[in-house]
Amino acid sequence: MTQQEICVRVKRAAAKRKAMATEEERVTRKRVVLGELLNLSNVTNLNQKREIVKPTKSLGAKQRKAAPVALAAVEFRSDIDARSDDPKMCGPYVSDIYDYLREMEVKPKNRPLPDYIEKVQKDVTPTMRGVLVDWLVEVAEEYKLLPETLYLTVSYIDRFLSLKTVNKQRLQLVGVSAMLIASKYEEISPPKVDDFCYITDNTFSKQDVVKMEADILLALQFEMGRPTVNSFIRRFTRAAQEDFNVPHLQLEPLSCYLSELSILDYKAVKFVPSMLAASAVFLARFIIRPKQHPWNQMLEEYTKYKAADLQECVGIIHDLYLSRRGGALQAVRDKYKHHKFQCVATLPVSPELPVTFWEDVTI
Repeated sequence: MTQQEICVRVKRAAAKRKAMATEEERVTRKRVVLGELLNLSNVTNLNQKREIVKPTKSLGAKQRKAAPVALAAVEFRSDIDARSDDPKMCGPYVSDIYDYLREMEVKPKNRPLPDYIEKVQKDVTPTMRGVLVDWLVEVAEEYKLLPETLYLTVSYIDRFLSLKTVNKQRLQLVGVSAMLIASKYEEISPPKVDDFCYITDNTFSKQDVVKMEADILLALQFEMGRPTVNSFIRRFTRAAQEDFNVPHLQLEPLSCYLSELSILDYKAVKFVPSMLAASAVFLARFIIRPKQHPWNQMLEEYTKYKAADLQECVGIIHDLYLSRRGGALQAVRDKYKHHKFQCVATLPVSPELPVTFWEDVTI
């Protein structure tokens, strides 16, 4: 065997040992969810750190004193956000995220005028607005659009109508153009302009829709992103499940149903999204457990609202649920009668809300 052949075999053997070592390391390496990383320390040292800082009887006085501080650096928060397995809940950052959303939702540029129909519009009425939104719920179902797209659509409509006077014959055009914008902003595969022309039975041309789309974008100064009810409802319903022995399957779809009902009513325009979400959860808990107070200190902490703050908003949604308001608007009601939403639109509810609900929570 020549020296050259020996060198080749040695190199092959070394390469094989390296490959085996790499494979063994790959198999034994621990997988860690990114959200579990508490700092920039090496992941392989995480378990060692936990063992080092774990207080035992053998620790000295100085070590016992320092242990709680070290433990605080590596243990997860005990709140409901950190316990979630859903990465979308963003446990480590959720407090900052929701503080930011609460700041965003009250900015004037993101808010419609609470009385724009009285102050700005001459031809549009609250009933017309309700009929338009109810129809857009059907359109969203037809094209399988996300709930966030629907909420953004209604937000764009209200903000645009707060700035520009619109003839009632063009109100539907405003609606489909706003939904086109929201679909482009939110959907992966948004419907085309032709689809929105078709859904209006070609009442408006493609040029009409594109022109109104441009008018809305210019009026809103291209400020398309804003918090909606959907931004808050998931976290609030998660907090609302904490005192249930077993998670209630109807609580989240019922809260979503009540939230969608709220967008039908012009009187609810003045409420910020977080208040609408909190009010929907409040009423959902009352519908599911009518003999218990629907609010508690945990919900106060997570929503930043006391029960008394929600009284007017809950009353409006309660009337909508009982069809004492907007009874002729059936799209949302029909949507949530389906089994995929646990038939929550058929649940019975008391016609009156106890006055004791609006007292300070002490439980």
